[in-house]
Amino acid sequence: MTSTDVRTDGAPDPEGKGRDRRARTRGCLPFAGVCAAALVLLLLGTRIGLLPGFGDFFGERTTDRSGPAVLKAVQDMSSYEAASGNFQVVVDLEKDTKFVPDAIRGTRTLYVGAGTVGASVDLGQVAEDGVKVNEDRTEAELRLPHAVLGKPALDPDRSYAVSKQRGLLDRLGDFFSDNPGSEQAVNKMAAQHIGEAAEESGLTARAEKNTTAMLQGLLGSLGFEKVTVHYG
Repeated sequence: MTSTDVRTDGAPDPEGKGRDRRARTRGCLPFAGVCAAALVLLLLGTRIGLLPGFGDFFGERTTDRSGPAVLKAVQDMSSYEAASGNFQVVVDLEKDTKFVPDAIRGTRTLYVGAGTVGASVDLGQVAEDGVKVNEDRTEAELRLPHAVLGKPALDPDRSYAVSKQRGLLDRLGDFFSDNPGSEQAVNKMAAQHIGEAAEESGLTARAEKNTTAMLQGLLGSLGFEKVTVHYG
């Protein structure tokens, strides 16, 4: 006796086409499942890194192929850095889009920025009549420019992001970006706040006081008994 296949609609299928289709479908399902599982493991291992035991398998290796640093210019310095201040600021930077919920588009970053600001006196700006010495060379009077603040220098070892909140579109943008989660904006904001704090800290006055003490000690060792320093 010969068997006759029956299609799903109840009609006979003497050529067994339905059976072949079901067989091919059953054969593709395991392959598709293996591919999906491999893709999930790859994403978890490379992006999230939370699977125990897969750290070494998906571990990243950093190779430095940078060329040697090239000296472009040399500049002689005549400024005396007489004081330096260490500052820390907490930056809370939020960016929103009009008429769009924050869960869709928007970022908020809480960042701790730490850096230093130096205050110096430019001794090279002393005018010709800025130094007066008496005939006995026992007294000297100097007129120097006021101390100025340098640019804030952030310390990457002490600066860090506490938290980041991003909308869905921002997360997708970071996923496909070559530089995800750029901290350029918060770095710039932290440097700005540190510079403002340095202007109110009295750092320049301290630098002028230290410069006066340095010059009095230096000229005193050369035999000057009285050294007077003016600024401005």
